[in-house]
Amino acid sequence: MQEQSVDAVEAVIKAASIPREAAEKIEHGTPAFRRTNFSLFAAGFATFALLYCVQPLMPLFSEDFGVSAAGASLALSLTTGFLAVSMLAAGVLSEAWGRKPIMVVSLLLSGVLTLVCAVLPHWPTLLAVRALMGVALSGLPAVAMAYVGEEMHPRSLGLAMGLYVGGTGFGGMAGRLLTGVITDIWGWRTAVTVIGVLGVMCAAILWRYLPASRHFTRRELRLAPLSRAFSTHLRDGILPWLFAEGFLLMGAFVTVYNYVGYRLIAPPFSLSQTEIGLIFAVYVCGIVSSAWMGSLSGWLGRRAVLPVTLTLMLAGTLITLSGELWLIVVGIAVLTIGFFGTHSVASAWVGARAQTGKAQASSLYLFAYYLGSSVVGSLGGVFWNLCGWYGVIAMTSTLLLAAIAIAQWLRVRSA
Repeated sequence: MQEQSVDAVEAVIKAASIPREAAEKIEHGTPAFRRTNFSLFAAGFATFALLYCVQPLMPLFSEDFGVSAAGASLALSLTTGFLAVSMLAAGVLSEAWGRKPIMVVSLLLSGVLTLVCAVLPHWPTLLAVRALMGVALSGLPAVAMAYVGEEMHPRSLGLAMGLYVGGTGFGGMAGRLLTGVITDIWGWRTAVTVIGVLGVMCAAILWRYLPASRHFTRRELRLAPLSRAFSTHLRDGILPWLFAEGFLLMGAFVTVYNYVGYRLIAPPFSLSQTEIGLIFAVYVCGIVSSAWMGSLSGWLGRRAVLPVTLTLMLAGTLITLSGELWLIVVGIAVLTIGFFGTHSVASAWVGARAQTGKAQASSLYLFAYYLGSSVVGSLGGVFWNLCGWYGVIAMTSTLLLAAIAIAQWLRVRSA
C-alpha cells in the first residue's frame, strides 16, 4: 500500500524465480515498461488519494453534519475497516478472475463511489457508501504487487515496484493536500468531486495502458489450502507479534493525523484547510525514510532498528504537545519518519519470517494494519472529546509504549 518498504521490494525480487520465458517479460527501457509503470503509478496515486481525502475534512464533517470527532472519524475508519477484511478475499479472487480485471473494476468503482459521496445529504448514507468503498478499493492494493511480480523481468522488478510504491505515497500526500486547498476555495463537496474524477480517470488509464497478464495462471478457488496457510502463520512464534505491531503503529499514526486538524483549525492557531493540508507535505520525509530505514535494517538488522523507529514515533507524538506551531509540525514530521520506517521494517520482517504462504502472511499483516487504522482511529475521537489533544496523545503514547515493549521482546526472542 501507501507505504511499502524497500526491504519488502527486495524480498519480492529474491522470491521471484527467473522463468524460461523471462525474455518475454516486461523490461526497463521498453514501451511496455513505460506504459505499465505509468498506469500503475496512476493507480497507486488514486488508491490512496481516494482513501485519505476525507481525513482533513473531519472538522468540517463535524460542523456540517453535527457529529462528534469520533463520529466524523468513521468516514475513514469504516473504509479502512472494510478494506482490511476485504483484502483477505480480493487476492484470492484474483487467482481465479485475473489480475487486471480486478484492479480496473476496483479503482473504477471506488472513483464512482467517491463521486456519490460528494452529493449525499445525510451522514448515515455517506458512511454507508464509504464502507462500500473499502470493499471496492481492496482489489487494487491486494493485487498490484502480484501483477508486478508476475509480469516484470527480474532485472526491472525493483524499479517497477518502487514506482508503484512512490505513487501510493504521493497519492496519500496529494489527496490530503489537494482536498484542503480546494475546500478553502469551493467547499468540501467540490474537493471530494475532484478526487472522485481523478479516481475515474486513473481507472481509465489503468484499463487503457496496463498490459493484460501474460504470465498469470488461473487457479480454482480452494479454501482448504488457504485456511491452512493462515493457521500456520497465526501459530508462528513471531508473526502474530509482528501483526500486532502493524495494528499498533498504524492505529497511533492515523489517530494523530485524524485529530490534529481539530486542534489546528481552532484558536489559537486558527489555520485554514489549505494551511493544514500543507502540513501533510511532511509525508515526503516519510517516503524518503522508508527507503533509508529499509537499508539501515539490512545493515544493522531488523531486531535492532524496530525499537528505534518506534521510539521516533513516540518522540514525534510527544513533541506535538507543544503550544508552538513550528514544533507541532516538527513533531508530525518526526512521527511520520518513524512510522514509515517502522512499517518498512515490520512488513519486511513478515516477508522474511514466513517460509511458505508469503502472500497470506502479508495479507494478515495488512489486515491488522488497516484494522488498527479503523478501530484505534475512531477510538481516538473518544479521547479527544474527553480530554482534547492531551487525551489523544495519552492514548497514542500508550499504544506506542506497548509496541516498543513488543519490539524489545522480539529482539530477545528472535536472537
